[in-house]
Amino acid sequence: MNRSIIVILIAVLISGGQAKAQQANQFFPAKNLITTGIYYYPEHWNENQWERDIKKIAEMGYEFVHLAEFAWFRLEPEEGKFDFAWLDKVVALCEKHHVKVLMCTPSATMPAWMRDKYPETHIMYGNYIRGEHGTRGLGSNANTKYKFFVERAVAALAQHYGQNKNVVGWQLDNEPDAKTDYSPSAQTAFRQWLQRRYKTIDALNTAWGTAFWSQRYNSFNQVMIPNVTLVNWWGNNPHALLDLKRYSADEQADFLDLQSAVLRKYISPDQYITTNYTAVSPTANPRLTRKMDFATYTAYPNGGAGNMGNVGFRLGDSKTVLFAAEYYKSVGGFTGVMEMQPGPTNWATQASLLLPGTVRMWLYHSFAAGGKIACSYRFRQILYGAEQYHAGVIKTDGVTPSQGGVEYIQFNKEIRQLRQYYQPDAQLPQKLAARKTAIVWNLENYWTIDREKQNVRWDAWNYPVKFLEMAKSLGADADVVDEKADLSPYKVVIVPAYEMADPELIKKWTRYVEQGGHLIITCRTAAMDRNGHFWEGETAAPLSDLIGAHITNTDMIPPYSKGDILAGQNHYSWNIWADLLKPDDNTTVLANYNDQFYKGTAAVVKRNIGKGAVTYIGVVTDDMKMEKEILKNNYLESGADVENYPPGIYVYWRDGFYVAVNYSSDNYEMNIPGTGKILVGDKVLKPAGVLVWTE
Repeated sequence: MNRSIIVILIAVLISGGQAKAQQANQFFPAKNLITTGIYYYPEHWNENQWERDIKKIAEMGYEFVHLAEFAWFRLEPEEGKFDFAWLDKVVALCEKHHVKVLMCTPSATMPAWMRDKYPETHIMYGNYIRGEHGTRGLGSNANTKYKFFVERAVAALAQHYGQNKNVVGWQLDNEPDAKTDYSPSAQTAFRQWLQRRYKTIDALNTAWGTAFWSQRYNSFNQVMIPNVTLVNWWGNNPHALLDLKRYSADEQADFLDLQSAVLRKYISPDQYITTNYTAVSPTANPRLTRKMDFATYTAYPNGGAGNMGNVGFRLGDSKTVLFAAEYYKSVGGFTGVMEMQPGPTNWATQASLLLPGTVRMWLYHSFAAGGKIACSYRFRQILYGAEQYHAGVIKTDGVTPSQGGVEYIQFNKEIRQLRQYYQPDAQLPQKLAARKTAIVWNLENYWTIDREKQNVRWDAWNYPVKFLEMAKSLGADADVVDEKADLSPYKVVIVPAYEMADPELIKKWTRYVEQGGHLIITCRTAAMDRNGHFWEGETAAPLSDLIGAHITNTDMIPPYSKGDILAGQNHYSWNIWADLLKPDDNTTVLANYNDQFYKGTAAVVKRNIGKGAVTYIGVVTDDMKMEKEILKNNYLESGADVENYPPGIYVYWRDGFYVAVNYSSDNYEMNIPGTGKILVGDKVLKPAGVLVWTE
């Protein structure tokens, strides 16, 4: 590639990054660090309480109010008849008390008249029975009548509030997922999607392997949505199920983009468009949306069990914000938490009280990871309905802050104080840039592995997350990226269990290594092509040249037994997954299996290519300490030093601030240089503790 082309490509990449930064600053000025808000449902409460509530919201330090999410019944009480008078009063009260408004589209909860008159607008379950009115998320995204009603409602809202200067943005729907819909509308849409993808029925038959069990189709009209309710799960065609996941995610993304397109016709350019995916979203693929400005996530770290010591159940799952905060950046370049847990929930395994300080810690975790927005569901704890026991920041008396509310007040106050120390020219410290890490992750690989785990103990969702935990424990600045991302800014790239790949993607990884990158690939990578087919050749055939080894077989051991790995002088145990490797002559063996009938066979190999190196980890160890040691060595070999934070201690840098949070059950003393200045918290982090400092 000649020098002028390289210069142009670099300029494009830089301008793309600058564009994302400019967009983030347009909606969320960098000097404000993070903007906080709260969900409020005026339709739940007597009108004579509205002003008291809005005034309290302002006094607690919130900067915006989240409105109208589930209010379709009030916005359009009868078909085609809209009523905004009640909402106008609330919006005016927000302006009076100097809080902005985040307006929501109401598509998540459909009014009763729609189910009564137009039952086809509702999804159909696997037993081919329609969803009934009475809960949320019932709309059939494939149904034209439903989409008509959504477009009309969104347009009416946008025309009414799209130029209101106190409305800063729009949230689409609520926790949009990609439910499987078996309705006639969805069946037709699925067939049309397949025709666009495969063009001919012969191509579909090849991709789906329909020669197996006499599944071959003569036309697209014969294809039905694969139904795991009526066809036993293990007997369903895995390629058809993969395409169903893809179709459903596409349909859901198109539905959000439809709403975005309607809003764009009427709203001010200063109003942003987002939505709030769940932190763990196993069906929706947020990277498919094209017309939103960015994506946010909901975070409920405490579902009744924690993972860090004897008080972990009061501190929550440390992985929730950890992964979501990085994953959702890959949609629009920035993100934030739209729905942060404020206290005990109604759906937890057990609704334990949180350790005081925990909600504040979660908020700081989201902030530390770069969050631009922090909002919580909800202001008042409801007195009736399906979520009575779901805490709010205000208790059931309507006036007293809950523990979560008290912590939100503290967070809001502290953020205002931190804004005084904002450093507009702050650059990522060199020691962190030297460890900059990318984890390449794709939801489609989760879909395939989760269906065919081969070992019930394989944790398809959390396996990649564990590598993010390792990177953070070693002090790395880490991103979760799409396979199309530019890898050149990263010193280390991790590819965990990337089951479906193609030769072009592997060529990209090879170029990254040749140019000086340190690449770590794990088992279950490139085992299949993009259709979920094995290669006609050895296991992960396209990967063999890159890693300098060949996978000759794979083993698993029962949970009551352990296999032994020898890496140098260190022993590690395993029983979940083990690729048996035959290395090439120029490949270094880093670890061998130390027992079983294949004792001495390679388990981990490393190959130098060009200026860089690639390591293939063919085994999953019990505690993943071996994997962490391999990652550590990659940092050291790339010229970086490392930290050694214990589990549950996460340290970030953003905007000139260092932020540390403690999910563990033990105190931890942070090593702060003599030039450091503590702005929030203490050097000794207690459980649920927060520390903010500058150097």
